[in-house]
Amino acid sequence: MLRSAILAESVLKNGSKVLGSVPNARWQPQQQQQRNLNVHEHISYTLLKNADITVPNFGVAKTKEEAKKIAESLNTKDLVLKAQVLAGGRGKGSFKNGLKGGVRMVYSPEEAEDICGKMLGQYLVTKQTGEKGRICNAVMVAERKFPRKEFYFAVMMERAFNGPVIIASSQGGVNIEEVAAENPDAILYEPIDVMKGLTKEQAEKVAVKVGLESQKAKTADMLLRMYDLFVKKDALLIEINPYAEDAGEKYFSLDAKFRFDDNAQFRQKELFSLRDWTQEDEKEVAAAKFDLNYIALDGNIGCMVNGAGLAMATMDIISLHGGSPANFLDVGGGATAQAVKEAFKIITADPKVHAILVNIFGGNQSHKVFTNSIMLVFSGIMRCDVIAEGIIAAAKELSLKMPIICRLQGTNVDDAKVLIAASGLKILPVDNLDEAARLAVKLSNIVSLARDAKLDINFEMPL
Repeated sequence: MLRSAILAESVLKNGSKVLGSVPNARWQPQQQQQRNLNVHEHISYTLLKNADITVPNFGVAKTKEEAKKIAESLNTKDLVLKAQVLAGGRGKGSFKNGLKGGVRMVYSPEEAEDICGKMLGQYLVTKQTGEKGRICNAVMVAERKFPRKEFYFAVMMERAFNGPVIIASSQGGVNIEEVAAENPDAILYEPIDVMKGLTKEQAEKVAVKVGLESQKAKTADMLLRMYDLFVKKDALLIEINPYAEDAGEKYFSLDAKFRFDDNAQFRQKELFSLRDWTQEDEKEVAAAKFDLNYIALDGNIGCMVNGAGLAMATMDIISLHGGSPANFLDVGGGATAQAVKEAFKIITADPKVHAILVNIFGGNQSHKVFTNSIMLVFSGIMRCDVIAEGIIAAAKELSLKMPIICRLQGTNVDDAKVLIAASGLKILPVDNLDEAARLAVKLSNIVSLARDAKLDINFEMPL
């Protein structure tokens, strides 16, 4: 779970200590799945440094030799190595080669070279990556600081406050999630009027409340720079944890996390060019190449639908019948037969998928679907025969042996049914969505039981 979600859950259960006020502001959990740009820590450091927010001196190594050179240039024997992997819990993680910890303290350039050599090219497994882990292609080499006091600061976009909010705590560090859950009064919230922006008075108020009154001016200046960066870069989250006091009352951002709005990609082309696709789900990366909206889930029924609303309704109906969707896949309104074929490749790349439910509405008519007592109205623009061509091509090319339940409605639906019937493949056409979902759940359960018993059930044979 993301830190922002944990903080939100804490507020829901325990209430919040809001410094400012927003009319009718109430925290609500965000239910929708979102995919927004995350960047590596060294990019976050660079963005903060360019905004004149102090960070330790650092460099980025992609080879162990580079790590040694950077360590030598930092001119200190106290160094920290951080595996550049987009996942939380790196410090407590383990590499698959046996190396413990994605964050390591080292004391010489030679040791930095040795440890970096064991990190690079290896998969780091943390509490957020799952068993597969994520590849480490770079290591940040930074000077080590010895914080005497740690704080937490973040600017995030939160719908409950109808805009951005400052989140702050005097209890910064790696366990901010536990602080939010166990001591919600230690988390402070300052809503920001998006039209006015963050004011100096608000920033100073936050500084005083977290115990930085002696550093009020400097802390307020840092917060104002954070918010300015937040706006200029179309960020959804800028999190500094910890913001730490070092010897001599100097303050540094020792760890940072940024998240950006994908809808702003056209404005932030340079930033989005830094996206590290190696850190993302391979199937989601493949889907993006064909303009398919795909999100992997944990179920065993693959879904291919046109339109996000219809996709959610389809997933609801599958769940209603006791099944579990394996993905959210929206092919959009202008998908070609090739795109449909690629969608099938992506769905079937998931070994957990035991059946596929295709639910396409094509046409210029309105279409009603009832889900959870809510009527959803869809207007389709897909051609059913194009979808059928893609399904048939995919089934033949991939030699699919799992059941395909196909529910098509709208433009050229009769032509689509003729194509499916003529293909000789065991693609099961069903007109009623409720019946299609019920059949998908039933067949996926049969396949699941057969696989557990190591039986070969062939759904590929002609009718």
